[in-house]
Amino acid sequence: MPNMNEVVGSHDLLMITLDTLRYDAAIMEEANCPNLCGGGGWEKRHTPGSFTYAAHHAFFGGFLPTPATTDKSTHVRLFHSKNTGLNTHPDTWLFDAPDIVSGLANEGYRTICIGGVVFFTKKVPLARVLPGYFQQSYWRMTFGVTNPRSTEHQVNHALQLLEGIAQDERLFLFMNVSAIHGPNHYFVPGAKKDSVETQRAALRYVDGELGRLFTAMRKRKRPVFCMAFSDHGTAYGEDGYEGHRLAHEVVMNVPYREFFL
Repeated sequence: MPNMNEVVGSHDLLMITLDTLRYDAAIMEEANCPNLCGGGGWEKRHTPGSFTYAAHHAFFGGFLPTPATTDKSTHVRLFHSKNTGLNTHPDTWLFDAPDIVSGLANEGYRTICIGGVVFFTKKVPLARVLPGYFQQSYWRMTFGVTNPRSTEHQVNHALQLLEGIAQDERLFLFMNVSAIHGPNHYFVPGAKKDSVETQRAALRYVDGELGRLFTAMRKRKRPVFCMAFSDHGTAYGEDGYEGHRLAHEVVMNVPYREFFL
């Protein structure tokens, strides 16, 4: 892992949650995702939450997905709250705040959220909690799960925002990508229901759109550290289970990548 004490302050940060992406679907599409996987493959990790709301609370608290091994003691976290009494690694960035978003804001970062699934809509009090972590947050109907071009619209919005942000301003940009979440059957012509195959097709679409965002971020003055991972998977009939918010391995195993753009 990088030394996050050297990254925070000197780099822009980009966090992308690929909502509901299964680990197996991600692995099968590695060769078809040049933007997300051009510099390496997915790492298998365990999510701290079985659905969007729970997982993102953990992420913003600094609890990113952990390696899917029995050896948790050697895992080095990118972020950790200060003064917990727990031992931390010298390369871990310690934040003196309730969450990493406000911790980064305290370091001079502009924090921006581009939402996707229902928990980012801000339409009801519950859906304002996660966007409320950020100084700026955005959601449109075109960003949501029912729009087959949702990632295109999310990336377009991000590009517009980037045009108005000074090159020397520190930036933490978070995007919750909704396209992989169901319904995703419309990414395979003729498909009537969601499946691993339609989720794979959705991931290919998402990767193609994220390339434009990565290109724009690379043009900024600061180098960029990117974290891309799923918040949880979903079941398509395995052992009789459907959906998520349940503790099946297809839900709890998620793909994870961290890399410099």
